[in-house]
Amino acid sequence: MNKKDFSVSVAMAAYNGEHYIEAQIQSILSQLRPEDELVISLDPSSDRTEEIIRSFAGKDRRVRLIRGLGEGLISNFENAIRHCKKDILFLSDQDDVWKEGKVDSVLECFRDPSVSVVMHDAQIVDEEGVCIEPSFMKKRGCRKGVLQNLIKNSYIGCCMAFRKEMRKFVLPFPKDLPMHDQWIGLVGEITGKTKILEKSLICYRRHGHNASADSHAGFRQMLTWRVCIFRDILKFAVKYKRYKGRNKK
Repeated sequence: MNKKDFSVSVAMAAYNGEHYIEAQIQSILSQLRPEDELVISLDPSSDRTEEIIRSFAGKDRRVRLIRGLGEGLISNFENAIRHCKKDILFLSDQDDVWKEGKVDSVLECFRDPSVSVVMHDAQIVDEEGVCIEPSFMKKRGCRKGVLQNLIKNSYIGCCMAFRKEMRKFVLPFPKDLPMHDQWIGLVGEITGKTKILEKSLICYRRHGHNASADSHAGFRQMLTWRVCIFRDILKFAVKYKRYKGRNKK
């Protein structure tokens, strides 16, 4: 299958994002074709986020606004993913900017039919778009491997895309997940092949409202999260082994 034959869904979770979401939507739409879609799940917000999204949706049929459940980021992403209809699903935060060529570069990786998940590099920028770190992957020490990513997660949702067929494995998200992107990456490694693309394809914005994502939780919380993700992925691995066994018959 040629990369041009893949249709694209972008799943975005939005909440009180009026400061940056307009630039992000513009950067995404500039790379999508008429048959692609941008699905935005919006949790109840108190700013102009909904107004901004509707200004795009009113003139561009590719933009679909979905009501979020107001249950937090992971639930909001799950809601967006459930509503996606196309072949390849990209995840998107509301406050980054996609670099030109991101979609084509990622779709090229999916020409390998064994690839389930693709993750690319990102340039970390501040509120004004000034570069802080040229490579998220080098800063984080990203690498593949189930055990490695159970111990120290490398997966970051805003740099990830996966095949629509994976939804039956990743959804519903386990209720005690520390983060959805780690779960998707690990499920992708178990069910297929993960491709790491060492190419910076977004400006990953760090600002006052999301800076805590780069900090570490307390020891007890980190331990609890690791126990939960170990348990959840072990359960999934057992279920997937049974699934593969049934489908071989």
